[in-house]
Amino acid sequence: MSKLVWDKEGEHLYETGVKNCALYVHDGKKYGNGVAWNGITGITESPSGAEASPLYADDTKYLNLYSVEELGATVEAYTYPDEFAECDGSASVATGVTIGQQNRKTFGLAYKTVVGNDTEANDYGYKIHIIYGAKASPSEKAYATINDSPEAITFSWELTTTPVEITGYKKTASVTIDTTKFTTEEAKNKLKSLEDKLFGSENEEPTLLMPNEIITLIGKNVVSG
Repeated sequence: MSKLVWDKEGEHLYETGVKNCALYVHDGKKYGNGVAWNGITGITESPSGAEASPLYADDTKYLNLYSVEELGATVEAYTYPDEFAECDGSASVATGVTIGQQNRKTFGLAYKTVVGNDTEANDYGYKIHIIYGAKASPSEKAYATINDSPEAITFSWELTTTPVEITGYKKTASVTIDTTKFTTEEAKNKLKSLEDKLFGSENEEPTLLMPNEIITLIGKNVVSG
């Protein structure tokens, strides 16, 4: 028998921040090498669907049918890499000249959020979030005159996603890796190998790994969705 204990030291957890965002543009066949996306101010993941449709029989509720769950997101930033232009419906027609209203490319994202606690604060750990099959909707760009209260323009994009295959589960558009679960030396080495592949290293180009590749690399028991 055991008794529940609340608020143990080291278990006051929280999440904060967003950093180290990488963009991987899909060329129609595969995801290209990742590029750094500077100036990210916020990424909001917005699941939708999974809504109940009740069925009735014999004058009572018979069962619930649930709609398919989908993942949307909002990305806010002060700027974006040149590679994102094709994902935002732009095309380069000459050096320094772009046109809009073109086909929008699919892309993936990987970024980190901080996991903190009451003993180590923001140094406790972090999560790596990966989004697959994203497409950006047209977004508003509001330009205003410089005045005595200057502000930088903030760009914002609404994203929809198309899920990808993962063996043994329903298709998914997102994977989350919680680094605080990598406690053994072997697990930490696997985590480093994963980050080297995602974000690049002296010997590897930054590459967006698919869910099955992540599971193969670090082991099934340390990936959470």
